[in-house]
Amino acid sequence: MVEHKARVLVVDDEENQRRGLSSLISAWGYEVRQAENGAKALEVMETWPAQLIVTDMMMPVMDGAGLLGKLKEQENPPLAIVVTAFGSLETALNTIHELGAFWFLEKPIDPQAMKLLLDRALSARRLSEDKVILERQLGYEGRLGGLVGQTPVMHELFGLVQQVAPTRASVLITGESGTGKEVLARAIHGLSPRAKDPFVALNCAALPESLIESELFGHEKGAFTGALERRAGCFELAHRGTLLLDEIGEMPVSTQAKLLRVLEDGKVRRLGAKGEIEVDVRIVAATNRKLEDAISKGTFREDLFYRLNVFRLELAPLRERMEDLPLLVETLIQQMNAKHGVRVPGIEDAAMLALKRRSWPGNIRELRNVLERAVILAGEGPIRMVHLPPVPGTDSGPAVSNDPEAILIRVGTTVDECEKVLIFKTLEHTRQNKTRAAEILGCSLKTLHNKLKQYGADDSDA
Repeated sequence: MVEHKARVLVVDDEENQRRGLSSLISAWGYEVRQAENGAKALEVMETWPAQLIVTDMMMPVMDGAGLLGKLKEQENPPLAIVVTAFGSLETALNTIHELGAFWFLEKPIDPQAMKLLLDRALSARRLSEDKVILERQLGYEGRLGGLVGQTPVMHELFGLVQQVAPTRASVLITGESGTGKEVLARAIHGLSPRAKDPFVALNCAALPESLIESELFGHEKGAFTGALERRAGCFELAHRGTLLLDEIGEMPVSTQAKLLRVLEDGKVRRLGAKGEIEVDVRIVAATNRKLEDAISKGTFREDLFYRLNVFRLELAPLRERMEDLPLLVETLIQQMNAKHGVRVPGIEDAAMLALKRRSWPGNIRELRNVLERAVILAGEGPIRMVHLPPVPGTDSGPAVSNDPEAILIRVGTTVDECEKVLIFKTLEHTRQNKTRAAEILGCSLKTLHNKLKQYGADDSDA
């Protein structure tokens, strides 16, 4: 069954043929409409934009060739499958290459062949629609997949991604830690013909040498101590999809040799297995190290480097594209609102200025962590200076003397009284939400209840 009732327009001047084909396609789960010639088909599409067209070639008023010619003038036109009783190889090639049809089918129509063509055309159409959406996001919003940016360096990166994503080429992503290399890899996968197939990520630095080969290639039961059952490796799991080898520079040299063989042969052998398994996997590798230096030191194979470095993409550190900070902050606040169920509308100018003054050695990962904490603290209002952590390496936090939510404690106030003021002020900030107040204060909900009883506060709504 086809999802979301994809729209198919059947165009044929013979009523019996048109109705019969429409009933057949409708039974496969498509939404179908009919037209008796090309001119009527264009009228129908003015109010009912078809995704796919099945059209006859020989028709009065406007034939199939005329219809295809008009469709080529449209932006992102529907894909057309041409059917005719007058078939020939020359006609087929002309229809497909010159008129832009998706494919060619002779009458009488083989239902199985028609269904296969429709399903393939729909997959191609939806991939094209996704690409159009992503291109519009790039043009108007500075977004491509999970990537965000409007600076020239990011627009250049977006353009390169759109060029390499539809290909089978291996991609090497470089950049400092926290710049978003996995996000970039997912964007490449999402823009590729493999988008509907698996995306598998393996962090080569997170596994000991004794386990990385098992994770990559899989193992048979009894292949080594602890191998209690057969297990598929990342290559098998990513079959027909994309495999991200993160921190590839940390992979042991002995494993690099085996990886190179898989990349060259397209076959993988589980540990302990006798036979090989064919795999079709697109490789994206990522590293924050300079692999050329690792090659000179003998810790990375030069032949593997050239196999991976077919198309190279570099992510700039956040400090080199600070003009993107407001868009990044807006995007991350939206994500954190959804994650934590809060409604932080944005960030005050003073707090944004404070973020711009930071050097961000941890890049976007550090920014995400800072904003997640700030969103939790802010709760419902905008992020203020008081919600930001102190800059690492300094003893003082942000200046908050003019902030209405700051607490002024006079010298000589007891610790118990300070604690009481802090608790009540936090409850006021969270609108008496004790669970969130306890989270902000860094204590358990039970501890907060006990403190309120100690202060004689009404705890009936706990």
